[in-house]
Amino acid sequence: MDKNLIKIRHDRSVKDFPLLKLEEDEYVEFAFKRAKICFMLIFGTVAAALIVVLAIFLLVLMSQSTLDAMARNFMYILLAVLILTAVIVAYIATMIFSRNRLYITNKHAIQYVMRHPLATSINIIDLPSVEDASYSQNGFLQKFFRYGTLRLSTIGDETTYTFPYSDITPAELKAVSKLIISKKQKD
Repeated sequence: MDKNLIKIRHDRSVKDFPLLKLEEDEYVEFAFKRAKICFMLIFGTVAAALIVVLAIFLLVLMSQSTLDAMARNFMYILLAVLILTAVIVAYIATMIFSRNRLYITNKHAIQYVMRHPLATSINIIDLPSVEDASYSQNGFLQKFFRYGTLRLSTIGDETTYTFPYSDITPAELKAVSKLIISKKQKD
């Protein structure tokens, strides 16, 4: 590839992905994220929990007409705390959802995985050491919502890196496989 084009792609990747520490002639080929269904599941679960809390709250208030002012105030405070907790949980889950990424550069596969706010892992794999790239969809929901699990298996230590809930398309998987094969042939 032309040196000027590599420089342009590198500069663009540095600008678009400031958290990545790319080598001088390295650039991002693909950036994968979690499927949007995860985002919808987060807010669907939080919304369902809020509906249940509000329904219980209304049932308690309607069935207890003899509650004094102090008991009613306690119920309102409890409701506010439960709603605030649901908002905080939704915020944390959205933050975790948005920070899980897989980047395929012209030299490496870089996987950022956040399981909760205090547990983050970064895996960097040299592309020539990747033996196999595969993608699987299991079950009706994964087929219908078009998400699955991307697996990268390495040579030697036989480690498998997985990126579940990925929204990679078959065309992107084919392009990633071609990139890995071309890196193996160069080395």
